[in-house]
Amino acid sequence: MKKQKGLTLISWLAIIAVVLFNAIIAMNVVPVYLNDHSVKTLMQNLETDSAIKSATPKKMKDIITKRLRINNIYSIKKENITIKKSKAGYLVTIEYEPRGKLVGSLDYIVSFKHEATIPVR
Repeated sequence: MKKQKGLTLISWLAIIAVVLFNAIIAMNVVPVYLNDHSVKTLMQNLETDSAIKSATPKKMKDIITKRLRINNIYSIKKENITIKKSKAGYLVTIEYEPRGKLVGSLDYIVSFKHEATIPVR
């Protein structure tokens, strides 16, 4: 009898099942992290933005929300944005939890929190 080389059909099916499950997870979760990268970049740009430095907290929320909409990020509402006065200026915090379906009754929840300090003029 010759020695067997390679995998059996059952082994191949098991490997394909694991790869498909990971691909499904990646297709659902990777866009969430791409959106978060846009939020992170927006928060970093706030610290050096001259247009937002002279704005009131309400106007700051409007500017941030408008920029989120420009980047097609609709999961963050105005309620997720908090602005507090601090010694260095305003502390802007965006805290949100995107949720979604993976497969069947399996869901995901991812928590994000970003902060930026905006100096006052």
